[in-house]
Amino acid sequence: MPGTNLTADEAARRSRALTVDTYDITLDLSAAARDDTFTSVTEIHFDCADPHTPLFLDLRAPRLDEVLLNGRPLDPDRVFHDSRIELPDPAPGRNHVKVTARCAYTTTGEGLHRFTDPLDGHTYLYSQFEVADAQRVFACFDQPDLKAGFAFTVTAPQHWTVISNTPPATDDPGPVPDCRTWTFGRTPRLSTYVVSLAAGPFHAVHSEHRTADRTLPLGLYCRRSLAEHLDADDMFAVTRQGLDWFPERFGHPYPFEKYDQIFVPGFNAGAMENAAAVTFSEKYVFRSRATGAAHRKRAATVLHELSHMWFGDLVTMAWWDDLWLNESFATYCSFACQALAPDSRWTDSWTTFANHQKAKAYRQDQLPSTHPVVAPIRDLEDVLVNFDGITYAKGASVLKQLAAHVGTDAFFAGVRSYIAEHAHGNTRLPDLLGALERSSGRDLGSWAKLWLETAGANVLRPEIDTDAHGRITAFRVCQQAPALPPGAAGEAVLRPHRIAIGLYHPDADGTLRRVHRVETDIPAQELTDIPELVGHPRPDLVLLNDDDLTYAKVRFDDLSTRTLTARLGDLADPLPRALCWAAAWDMTRDGELPAHAYLDLVLAASGAETDIGVVESLHRQAAYALHHYTDPGARAALTARWSQSALDRLRTAEPGSDHQLAWLRAFIASARTEDHLDLVAGVLDGTAPGPGLTPDTELRWSAAVRLAAAGRLDDTGIAAQERTDPTPAGAAHAATARAARPRTEAKAEAWAAVVERGDLDNQLQKAVIAGFAETTEPALLAPYTERYFRAIAGIWDGRSHEMAKQIVLGLFPPLGEPTTAEAAGHWLETHPDAPPALRRLVREQHDDARRALRAQAVDATHAPGPHTTP
Repeated sequence: MPGTNLTADEAARRSRALTVDTYDITLDLSAAARDDTFTSVTEIHFDCADPHTPLFLDLRAPRLDEVLLNGRPLDPDRVFHDSRIELPDPAPGRNHVKVTARCAYTTTGEGLHRFTDPLDGHTYLYSQFEVADAQRVFACFDQPDLKAGFAFTVTAPQHWTVISNTPPATDDPGPVPDCRTWTFGRTPRLSTYVVSLAAGPFHAVHSEHRTADRTLPLGLYCRRSLAEHLDADDMFAVTRQGLDWFPERFGHPYPFEKYDQIFVPGFNAGAMENAAAVTFSEKYVFRSRATGAAHRKRAATVLHELSHMWFGDLVTMAWWDDLWLNESFATYCSFACQALAPDSRWTDSWTTFANHQKAKAYRQDQLPSTHPVVAPIRDLEDVLVNFDGITYAKGASVLKQLAAHVGTDAFFAGVRSYIAEHAHGNTRLPDLLGALERSSGRDLGSWAKLWLETAGANVLRPEIDTDAHGRITAFRVCQQAPALPPGAAGEAVLRPHRIAIGLYHPDADGTLRRVHRVETDIPAQELTDIPELVGHPRPDLVLLNDDDLTYAKVRFDDLSTRTLTARLGDLADPLPRALCWAAAWDMTRDGELPAHAYLDLVLAASGAETDIGVVESLHRQAAYALHHYTDPGARAALTARWSQSALDRLRTAEPGSDHQLAWLRAFIASARTEDHLDLVAGVLDGTAPGPGLTPDTELRWSAAVRLAAAGRLDDTGIAAQERTDPTPAGAAHAATARAARPRTEAKAEAWAAVVERGDLDNQLQKAVIAGFAETTEPALLAPYTERYFRAIAGIWDGRSHEMAKQIVLGLFPPLGEPTTAEAAGHWLETHPDAPPALRRLVREQHDDARRALRAQAVDATHAPGPHTTP
């Protein structure tokens, strides 16, 4: 509906016309277990500076019952249309509006999501309001710069717990039998999208964080049936680490009265920074054994959301073009906290950042939809597809570069000034830059223009001259600005970089160690001489951007390339290894390194990799290369080789180690031969192909999905597995397994459920889509290519954003098939007026499809000879 797609111009006009003071919201959730709608009563006090500006409230509700503006009734049929309530003739100055409506629960993870646990029949509710879904629960001015104080009154079943942004002020018997009414204190000034509500018979664990002048209540919540898996001690430990570190770095105490963290089902993202009541996906409640990398990722998410209490909730962007002010800062600060906080368990977090965050950023920055960190946002549809690798990962990488550019102390001094000046308010980019310029003494205008207002990634290469004795006579850094992808806005530019250059030689035992390091500024020019390296012996490996200070793609000179391919695993330290792994993967994506050569490198060097997060990333990237980048004629043999190597590695890994578990997962995912599938069947039966491994619930489901996709597990077998795990997660896994079966009927049923009927909740829809795409027989999915492109416009128009996005991305035809790129290109040519957000998603997938075909051609051209497993 156009009315739900608020434009930047409309938001600016409304912001100039009014100031919102308070919201008082009364919700009747007493019949949540049986009714699809609930009563919402909202009273808003606001000041109107320009009563001649057309004003409207946002509301997405099945029914509007009453609107009173300054006590004057308005006809709902006349003022309510297209999800907007017109407010004609407001008074100059103070105004009061009261809205009574019937709002709807959702099963899409938007607005007020309702979930019934099949294990015990309990119903749970939670809100998700970003970007503009608060209007699904109460009438509001739903844009970030119209902050206000919020107070909730909620009637709910008496055995429930209700959680909001503030502690409950009262909890009394309500007017409805067997219910209670919860009244919450008013919040500080907040944007509508970080207002929060969760309700249900939650399992709760409480603790506190003590400082010299404050005791802060802490809460953890999850469904009762997940209580045994809730790792409260670890969650509280990470939370306390952030609560110790952030106030000192930000120069401002934690800004709310308590801090709750709520694990909720069917969440569409990892977590959401609701003020003082953060919601998390239940994937972070580990039902089965998780590696250290999974715990580290959860900690990064916890710290990301906690840092949002300052960046995003206390200080909020004025409009969504500065979304990065929230997300990039939260990402950067979460990793900085892990790396720098005293007694942190994750002091190597920059390795994870280089390996995971940067990889996402480099991929996104090479798509035709790439955009500046400060992205132009015309309307809400632009925002909804902009939660991407630029806004999070590239922005955080640029901030890491900025901290290196001005110095970490000056950087955080500027941050403290920024928060102090703008607490409880809204900001734009110049507000932050001004604070950082004052703290550092540097003019950041040109830096910001090149780094924040342009798109694309630079490439840095070394150019080295040596004399007859092997000593460096000249060392230059060559900076390139590859042309932006066709269709991308703007032009490629050279940028200033603060980088470290590492020289690596083998020591007596063959380990590659850094023997010299230079940190220097690279101007925004093509060639930069580095005189400090003249006279040094030519090293075996030159690593530009050592220590990962800047955001740039790195390439190698010829000798370093030979060293890299032969001895990457000999690098002593995890961060330079991660940087070299990232460069090798980027070269593979760009077609500079054949996919089979990348697999050779992984098999040769990954055994020496100590960082489990890097190992798991290598497994994901190797699997992607196998499925999309290898020569289709060689793919079966390469997959069998990869699978056998994974089996060998898990059998030789330390029993019970994270590495052994990671290699088992890689083996299960890649098993294709009958012998290997027999071993996978053993996992399902409770045995494992290696000592020290005990197959748990998630491992058995991984085996079940693989066996189903291979045609080795039928409906009866899937049902038997589901009976051992009668949980929502088990139901989702079973749905994936059923859709993965290599049968025409299975794919047809999955397609019908997702595309034609559209009656699945968001969690089951995602599971069915995953199973539909799981196949080694392209012919099974070939009939759906044309059907997909016929259907997506109607899906985009008829489903909610999250549900439509799942389908458009998840059901996109196989990337490595030539017909996919051709069909996507034809759709883009023939649908120039399709919604921009939909066109963006298709353009991105079209680009990935064309990249896959280019990589396959490179792999076929450089076909390998006979292999022996390293």
